[in-house]
Amino acid sequence: MPSVYDFEAQQINGQTVPLKQFEGEVLLIVNTASACGFTPQFAGLETLHQSYGARGLVVLGFPCNQFGHQDPGSDEQIASFCQLNYGVSFPMMSKIEVNGADAHPLYRWLTAEAPGLLGSKMIKWNFTKFLVGRDGRVIRRYAPQDAPAKLAGDIEQALAA
Repeated sequence: MPSVYDFEAQQINGQTVPLKQFEGEVLLIVNTASACGFTPQFAGLETLHQSYGARGLVVLGFPCNQFGHQDPGSDEQIASFCQLNYGVSFPMMSKIEVNGADAHPLYRWLTAEAPGLLGSKMIKWNFTKFLVGRDGRVIRRYAPQDAPAKLAGDIEQALAA
């Protein structure tokens, strides 16, 4: 039975990262965009990273340009934007697709493990979030409009488990 640790991703700097390196941590995996109405959530995600990182939370941002073409920049431009505008210090990955034939294998797995409304396996919009427990299994999927601060209780439970 696969877990999040069976996947790898490419960091925004081009380095391949086996997700196994986060084994035993709680992960919050988010598809991001730089020019979306939800883009200010970067600040809330950074707050979660700062508040819970020492206890074992790792926020992973995956830029995606599939929704309204709201992240058209290069990886370098996206990294600069996130750092300059929101002080993002959590790991940002290389831009991916989250839906369709070219969807990243991690996202195919995440959406199968935690389908959306009415069982949909599609990501509906930017800033859909997945909370993954220390065991590498998906705990919960959150809608784009769910502010990062609202996830704190679930994150604390996952960290305590």
